Amino acid sequence: MCANLHSIQNERIVSQSSDAQSKTKSVCLEVFISPESDFFDGHFPAFKLFPAVAQIYLVDRFAKKYLGLEGFAKEIKRVKFPSPVMPGATVLLSLEQDLLNGTLSFSLCDSVQKDKVYSSGTAVL
Repeated sequence: MCANLHSIQNERIVSQSSDAQSKTKSVCLEVFISPESDFFDGHFPAFKLFPAVAQIYLVDRFAKKYLGLEGFAKEIKRVKFPSPVMPGATVLLSLEQDLLNGTLSFSLCDSVQKDKVYSSGTAVL
């Protein structure tokens, strides 16, 4: 059975690191948000937006794939969604796992206007 990837595929690794001393792992990915993604279905037909739940889904999916996380957050703290993600956007998803504190920090920003943040927060693992 194939997993539903929601037409969000072919992410590109921008950077990836692991620091044994500070016990952190991180990855930064460039991700194309396809206008064909089923996440846009019914999410405001006249003004399509990539929903907050879809952004959290990307955090979960890519944290499992690139950082080896199992399961997901017990809670998400300080989550913010300051700007809407439009169909066809190319975004940078940054994930940093702190193994000592048991947290995963994330941010989703525009790949060109890096100061344009779509979402950010911290997951308690």
